[in-house]
Amino acid sequence: MLSSTEPAVLMLIKFSDVLWVRMFVGVSGRIQKDRQRAGGLGSVQQAMQYLNQDYQALKEGCLQNGSLFQDPLFPAEPSSLGFKELGPFTAKTKGVEWKRPTELTADPQFIVGGATRTDICQGALGDCWLLAAIGSLTLNERLLHRVVPHGQSFTHQYAGIFHFQFWQFGEWVDVVIDDRLPVKDGELMFVHSAEGSEFWSALLEKAYAKLNGSYEALSGGSTTEGFEDFTGGVAEMYELKKAPKDLYRIISKALERGSLLGCSIDVSHTCSIIYLHLSSSHFLTAPCTRLQDHLFKTNLQLTCGLVKGHAYSVTGLRQVDYRGRQERLIRIRNPWGQVEWTGAWSDNSSEWNSLDSAEKDEMLCKMEDGEFWMSFQEFLRQFSRLEICNLTADALSQDSTRFWSTVAFEGGWRRGSTAGGCRNHPNTFWINPQYKICLLEEDDDPDDGETACSFLVALMQKDRRRFRRQGQDMHTIGFAIYEVRGNKAHSKDFFLRHSSCARSETFINLREVSARLRLPPGEYLIVPSTFEPSKEADFVLRVFTEKQSETLSALTVVCRRNQIHCSDSLVLLLLLWLFTDRDLQTDGFSMESCRAMISLMDKDGSARLGLVEFQIIWNKIRKWLGIFREFDLDKSGCMNSYEMRLALENGGFKLNNKLYQMLIARYADNEIIDFDNFTCCLVKLESMFRAFQALDKDATGTVELNICEVSVLTV
Repeated sequence: MLSSTEPAVLMLIKFSDVLWVRMFVGVSGRIQKDRQRAGGLGSVQQAMQYLNQDYQALKEGCLQNGSLFQDPLFPAEPSSLGFKELGPFTAKTKGVEWKRPTELTADPQFIVGGATRTDICQGALGDCWLLAAIGSLTLNERLLHRVVPHGQSFTHQYAGIFHFQFWQFGEWVDVVIDDRLPVKDGELMFVHSAEGSEFWSALLEKAYAKLNGSYEALSGGSTTEGFEDFTGGVAEMYELKKAPKDLYRIISKALERGSLLGCSIDVSHTCSIIYLHLSSSHFLTAPCTRLQDHLFKTNLQLTCGLVKGHAYSVTGLRQVDYRGRQERLIRIRNPWGQVEWTGAWSDNSSEWNSLDSAEKDEMLCKMEDGEFWMSFQEFLRQFSRLEICNLTADALSQDSTRFWSTVAFEGGWRRGSTAGGCRNHPNTFWINPQYKICLLEEDDDPDDGETACSFLVALMQKDRRRFRRQGQDMHTIGFAIYEVRGNKAHSKDFFLRHSSCARSETFINLREVSARLRLPPGEYLIVPSTFEPSKEADFVLRVFTEKQSETLSALTVVCRRNQIHCSDSLVLLLLLWLFTDRDLQTDGFSMESCRAMISLMDKDGSARLGLVEFQIIWNKIRKWLGIFREFDLDKSGCMNSYEMRLALENGGFKLNNKLYQMLIARYADNEIIDFDNFTCCLVKLESMFRAFQALDKDATGTVELNICEVSVLTV
């Protein structure tokens, strides 16, 4: 039986004479998560265990048992392949087998001679965007081995289990998989290495598929999405035909901070990302002469040596004295090697003869095969697009002195409470979550006469790939920024009277929308939203600032708490009660009672109940109804305060006198309690005790809460 001591009710926190704390199970879970984060869990040094699977413990168990790991959470079954084109009983999955590398080759290897571009050959899945990102990752060994941990092999302590680490919406997670891979007609269906005996890339793809729900969920996407999940950075994209005037400065600062930079040339105006298919397919493994022949035949290679529809990396900038003037140069790398730019400033061009020989030798000798220089203006003319993945401080080497300062906020849009849609909907726009930033220091740019602060805003919707199985996909999202004063949430009138001072360039149905902005020092409000009202999703809002200390410490949230809304399950609950128990003196459950019931069972914070959760709460209601009728001694359909005390004790709650007095004052009307109030009381008591026990992990009988946690519990 649950109980509290007479001297003090430890679950209650006193603010004057009001002693009631609404402690929901979902809220206590959020507090636990916040505390774990404060302790470092989810950081790059201490990744969270995805689905609570402990790699070391599972591996040791398999080694002790002499068995090979079989992952029950991503089984070797059709459901792991997909749900539509790769769904069960489809032509593409007919005849698929799941085999371990040890069954496919006599001498399987995890990594041979380091991870290289030839380890990544695309299979029958449209995840070329992911493979292009993996290919870029192989160019940075330190970043690669954060995603692909050291010490994994098919020889030393092999147990059929592997693990990989990804950044997901503000946290690093460690994903465990078994090594059973989908095979059709004796060949791996999806990613494979050129030589056939190296499996790190195929296993990495499987881990990422597990993270997103299935292999098919990976079909279609942007390289920047992979960049971010491999680094925790934030991506931005520039169309070079309308490049900002300070792009050279932006690239220079990005290179200083160790950012990943990529560029490409559109194949046509109607196909801007076809390079993903080229850069991750059989072209990567073809001998250079055969590759060039194919490119010329298909008109993909230009006469200047550049390849349309192909992904290049930007590796450096340099300003040189050329014929009495300053010439800006940019260094580009083709991951294929050999196929290079042949125009001005290429390896053997005459422009180099005008430079000092020492400077010429220094600039040319440090280049790898496939790397070349070109003028910055020529770069803007020839290339179509530049992508930058800005890295956070923990992604850079310890000797890095320049990096972005970062803060992240988690939020959600909920129908009826915080899903207000964009500015086109003035009656509801104001209910969207609001976040305040304070920009205190302007940039250190002696060449720029404008007093302004540079920062990046990135809005990312969470877990949308997982919803593809239910026929859903990305929402159309964006954000607006307003200049404000004072630490408060702003109402409808404010947004009707004021225009935004900055916003995302467009609302678009991508996982993330980002914008690089410059605003004068001051206080600003960021309002993220979906394009249409009532679209539900969770999101992460990240703000990257150039200034480290004051700006970061001044970033504070002024977001209103999400209200739990009336879901379909709640309506069904209400109707069932109205049609089942007309003998009680009640008009049915109140909205407060229904919300409390939803909160009691809502473990994931979605404000909805699944069928299993609904069945559990319904069984509780039937149990409480039996108790209510038993202690409604005069069968009046209501209870008095004495009968309620007996009923609560029978329900498992032994409470002190002070708490009983509070409950009677809160839930009785002239000391009469109907079944609606009785149920609401029991729900909140159970939630309160369970939340307290969840926070009191050491069973000391006490918990410590800081002011932020108290606010979360009492709002």
